[in-house]
Amino acid sequence: MNKPIRVTVWNEFRHEKEDPRVAKVYPEGIHQAIASFMQQEGFTTRTATLDEPHHGLTQEVLDDTDVLLWWGHAAHQEVSDEIVHKVVARVLSGMGLIVLHSAHFSKVFKALMGTSCDLKWREIGENERLWVVDPTHPIVEGIDEWIDLPHEEMYGEHFDIPMPDELIFISWFAGGEVFRSGVTYRRGQGKIFYFRPGHETYPTYHHPAVQTVLTNAVKWAAPVQRPARHFGNVKPLQ
Repeated sequence: MNKPIRVTVWNEFRHEKEDPRVAKVYPEGIHQAIASFMQQEGFTTRTATLDEPHHGLTQEVLDDTDVLLWWGHAAHQEVSDEIVHKVVARVLSGMGLIVLHSAHFSKVFKALMGTSCDLKWREIGENERLWVVDPTHPIVEGIDEWIDLPHEEMYGEHFDIPMPDELIFISWFAGGEVFRSGVTYRRGQGKIFYFRPGHETYPTYHHPAVQTVLTNAVKWAAPVQRPARHFGNVKPLQ
């Protein structure tokens, strides 16, 4: 019998403590809102936040994580370079990584992408429609042709990321912009999914379709069991 996927949800957990609008939407924090539906899916789930020792990401925690979800916004520079290096190393060795919304600017995502990961943005609560452009992908299993979010922050192209391995969602915004809102990468043995929506003042992570996308993404990003890799000089096989 397969063991449950082990999920860690990381969040700065600053906005929820400082902004009553965010606390109203996510009274226990964005991380707990995400963790709750991850647990309902049957994943073994823990949370970690910026102000915990080691940001909640000790080597033991990382080694015990199959898929890490990362939400950050206002305090990217407060994340220790030592922890960033450990997270990147775990991704390269097989841990899945799901990068959420403004975590496009996190040290971890930038390190794995090798680009600025910059973009255009506007926060006026306009309508976002996420179009599924790869209906065969397992991340969109159970999702209709699009996901409609009445109010979200706008991100617009150009999004300064490397060419994705797969493009799964493109967003259209009421203001006219479009954005590559669901993209995947492989780095080393790890799989990465960037998913755009999730501004802290809107109930995006309470949306059933968004929850389905993220639980599907965890299953997709979970590591595949394989023998250890070996490098260096080798003798001929025959």
